[in-house]
Amino acid sequence: MTPAIYLVKGRDKSLRRKHPWVFSRGIQRVEGDPQSGETVDVYANDGKWLAKAAYSPTSQIRARVWSFEKRDIDKAFFVEKIQQAQLLREDIIERDGLTGYRLIAAESDSLPGITIDKFQNYLVCQLLSAGAEHNKNVLVEALLECFPECNIYERSDVAVRKKEGLEQTVGVLHGDTPPESVIIEENGVKISVDIINGHKTGFYLDQRDSRKESMKYVKDKDVLNCFSYTGGFGLYALKGGAKRVINADVSQPALDTAKYNAEINEFDISKKRAVFLNADVFKLLREYRDQGTKFDVIVMDPPKFVSSKNNLTSGANGYKDINMLAMQILKPGGTLLTYSCSGLMSADLFQKVIADAALDAGRSVKFVERFEQAADHLIDTAYPEGFYLKGFACKVL
Repeated sequence: MTPAIYLVKGRDKSLRRKHPWVFSRGIQRVEGDPQSGETVDVYANDGKWLAKAAYSPTSQIRARVWSFEKRDIDKAFFVEKIQQAQLLREDIIERDGLTGYRLIAAESDSLPGITIDKFQNYLVCQLLSAGAEHNKNVLVEALLECFPECNIYERSDVAVRKKEGLEQTVGVLHGDTPPESVIIEENGVKISVDIINGHKTGFYLDQRDSRKESMKYVKDKDVLNCFSYTGGFGLYALKGGAKRVINADVSQPALDTAKYNAEINEFDISKKRAVFLNADVFKLLREYRDQGTKFDVIVMDPPKFVSSKNNLTSGANGYKDINMLAMQILKPGGTLLTYSCSGLMSADLFQKVIADAALDAGRSVKFVERFEQAADHLIDTAYPEGFYLKGFACKVL
């Protein structure tokens, strides 16, 4: 008999609206002895069946819904979800000429805790929930049925797994170990991805649309690309005709890859048109300000500053600080392209942070364009938490 959880009276409203999470405080009782990741039936307080979900005994999110239909959570289920996800992205893949894209966006693709990126013939998985871990083998089988030519590599080296009672893990799940460099293409730009050592699954695919949109601001401009990583925005700036691009990051390996990316795209980087600067961005911005160095365009794409509600205030202050400094070193009429990938920071709050930064910088700032995560990082209507990346193009007077 399948184990079951029964909800506290009134706690079924979100599930009836198809939100996929059941929190521990919403559970009245558990029947049977479900193990970590095991599938359970979810019932309302009155005994009405609601969903099939993966049980996680150590997480505040005690169950994550696989399906709101009565069905087995087996290989056929995963094949169906993977095929559906691929179909939803076909037009995006063709439109942008993609050989690297997000195949599975976790809850937004009805596969909670599962993120899968496809880089050429490598599928890179991050399994962040107990249910994802429990079903790892059948997931691999389903992926191979859908993509028989692909190698599968796991990058579940993420601290959040601890909340699910899981250890961090990486390694080959099927096929060959990824090489040091896998070259993908997006919008006609070639990008080298290090699947084993790179950030996340190897590259930030979610900024693809913003990278493309940034090109309209850079022609004949001096561009400072902050937190550049492997130079994504810098590559598009070079393609867009920037006069000079400075890529600044604290990681020398990332900067080396950024330079390699410029070379494989055959961009002209002679005479310091492209600079790859190993520097702490916070210190660098202050140095430029003190020196009186000015730029036409600044790209501000930092790592996530807000990891929990407890550090929302400190994270917001961090965003305000770097954007204030950026505004201070922009020429009048210059453009600030600024982003936050912190899901806990709403777009409205981020806009307020930029407004506060403008006051502190003593500059008049106009919002001229909004950005969000790339189209393959889709958002289910029942799961607004899937929206996490937001950005603005600002004119600084």
